[in-house]
Amino acid sequence: MDFPAHVPLAIATRNEHVERIHWGSVAVVDHQGSLLAYAGDPGAMMFSRSTLKPFQAIPFVRDGGVEHFGFSDDQVALMCASHSGEDTHANAVSSMLSKIGHTCTDLGCGCHLPDIYGLDNLPPAGFRYDQRHHNCSGKHSGFLAYCRLHGLPSETYLSPDHALQRDIQRVVASLSGVPEKGLWTGTDGCNAPNLGMPLSRLALMWARLASGDGGGDASLEPILKRLFDAMRSHPQMVSGTGRADLGITLASNGDWVAKTGADGLQTVGIRSRGLGVAVKVSDGDFPSVFAVTIAVLKQLGVLEVDSDNPLLAPWADPVIKSYNGERAGQLKATVQLKFV
Repeated sequence: MDFPAHVPLAIATRNEHVERIHWGSVAVVDHQGSLLAYAGDPGAMMFSRSTLKPFQAIPFVRDGGVEHFGFSDDQVALMCASHSGEDTHANAVSSMLSKIGHTCTDLGCGCHLPDIYGLDNLPPAGFRYDQRHHNCSGKHSGFLAYCRLHGLPSETYLSPDHALQRDIQRVVASLSGVPEKGLWTGTDGCNAPNLGMPLSRLALMWARLASGDGGGDASLEPILKRLFDAMRSHPQMVSGTGRADLGITLASNGDWVAKTGADGLQTVGIRSRGLGVAVKVSDGDFPSVFAVTIAVLKQLGVLEVDSDNPLLAPWADPVIKSYNGERAGQLKATVQLKFV
């Protein structure tokens, strides 16, 4: 088994002593596939997790499903989302399911406590949640809609051999430049098939999403632009209140879209530069991957180096606090891009 040649990207200290070192890699690629900057191992293979969602939505949008079922732009964004399970998200999923003649029990994603809740924000007494509140329910609603559009069986829509999943794999292979047989295959946390590829190829996909470059397939260009525009116009639907994806996207004034994936993965597509950024922190630490991503955007010159943008304050080298809210340590991105 080959291991990625990761490098330290961030450190956490307490009383000036290093307590944790977060290793990982970064790839910055343009829409033509050229590697422009990197840290660590840009060729490291890894699963795409939820950063794949916009591309999993392509077959449905490409085939006219949005118009056929009357999905709104915010519902298009929701198909690309890892949402927080807020009322606006659950209600939009309900609307999508109603339009395609399904109910939440048809969603194969399972259930979890909505991400809007946590230790410092408990759900109200009597709160009930279902599959609509799962962070991937928008994606799964799009999957079911594809099946309804094409008259395909919905009971097996998560099978890797289902026509939907095969369609997705062909699209991903085309946009990433990785042959289908070269893609890793696995199962995501929401039970959906997931695909792995070199970090640089994931960055390429996000560069093409941002720029609308179909990688030689002109028919994909308006689809990519539509998905990107829906995500940047409705970033609240892509993530949720107080989330890093929302803050990073809003900080761009409409120039880029950010998308987190499980286990320490972050992607950004930058339209004005035609760039894709992919960051992987190997231990899956989310505060680290957010801090590293912001540092990378600064080193690329798309964020001011000395910027104190309040939208980014919770994630840019954040203070580590005790449960009393007192300063206990510091997380700091140490990533240094190498420019090609």
